[in-house]
Amino acid sequence: MCVAIKEVIPRDDYTLFLVFENGEKGVLDMKPFLDCGVFQRIKDLDRFERVRIAFDTIGWDCGVDLDPEYIYAKCKENRNKPDFLHSE
Repeated sequence: MCVAIKEVIPRDDYTLFLVFENGEKGVLDMKPFLDCGVFQRIKDLDRFERVRIAFDTIGWDCGVDLDPEYIYAKCKENRNKPDFLHSE
């Protein structure tokens, strides 16, 4: 099931706070990706912070984007972590 992303807020620690169309919220940690392939393009914090909604997912002008189903699944995993409570 694909759940569209309705809002994305980048944070200084290379995480993204996300709001999905079903009202759920989540946090996606992008740090593990930043040294891999195309994701190196968003390693610069200024560029990382220029994330935007692109159709039902998120993307950057430099050609980096992520599958919305993957984002939703990773955010669900993060809900049980202690730092999620401090994500808004």
